[in-house]
Amino acid sequence: MRKVKNSGPRTCPEERRAQAEELQASIVTEIEKLRDSGEWERYLTFVQAFHQYSFNNLVLILTQCPTATHIAGFRKWQQLGRQVRKGERGIRIFGFRQKKLSSDDSGEGEQAEPSENSEKTLTYFPILSVFDRAQTDLIDPTQPDPAELGHRLTGGDPAGIYDTTVDYLTSIGWTVTREAIPGEANGFTTRDGSTRIVVDANLSPAQAAKTILHEAGHVLLHTDQDQGTHIEHRGTTETEAESVAHIVAGLLGLDTSAYSIGYVAGWSNCDADTIRTTATRVLRAAHTLADALTGDPEPTEPN
Repeated sequence: MRKVKNSGPRTCPEERRAQAEELQASIVTEIEKLRDSGEWERYLTFVQAFHQYSFNNLVLILTQCPTATHIAGFRKWQQLGRQVRKGERGIRIFGFRQKKLSSDDSGEGEQAEPSENSEKTLTYFPILSVFDRAQTDLIDPTQPDPAELGHRLTGGDPAGIYDTTVDYLTSIGWTVTREAIPGEANGFTTRDGSTRIVVDANLSPAQAAKTILHEAGHVLLHTDQDQGTHIEHRGTTETEAESVAHIVAGLLGLDTSAYSIGYVAGWSNCDADTIRTTATRVLRAAHTLADALTGDPEPTEPN
């Protein structure tokens, strides 16, 4: 397997370990700065506008759209200043409705409950269509997008991080492809029993390098999770994977702060304690990945 190109002075494993800890700690510092900014306040106002979906509906959403982030109906998106693009296919979920019926009304085929004044409550679950943010565009593109905390990286990948990480993932049984991914998603790791990673074909070399490190973080930390656990703890898993990407990229000379800090902030709810509590798992995975990409293993911990 090829190794990343040495773009600076070679560091020993002990120095790399200390640098990784500094990079992890810097995420907390930057998250705390962002929490006090107007950008975070705009984002928080944006996310608070969304309905909280049931666990069953979350399963339906992520089964149909694994990269979904913010979900709303057609008119709700218009209220939030975004328009669903023509031709986009809706994500089908169950709604919840109740209707009061008099004793003369028929409720055949529905679930009806008697009430004290001889009325019935009809409960039904219509099929609804909702859409992910990636299926929408700003109605007024001159206005700032409150959902954009992170900004995609531009520039190159002089150290060859992308190719080296693909080599590593291939060597442990994963297939990596570059394909056009509609919407905002940069990449994804399959969760249907297969071992496949897709990275958006239109990313800059720098963003592609960061994205493949993120997906490698998922491989190292989360592929043993079942679908229910993944959904329940998605904020934590995304925080962990992006933290791994930021640390390993930093060790290899690529600064991903412009994207990673906002991404982690969004998924962790700008909670520095979440980043602190995941530090041990994140650093362990980051060291494993950095070792594989550089061919320079960390020293064995004493017993």
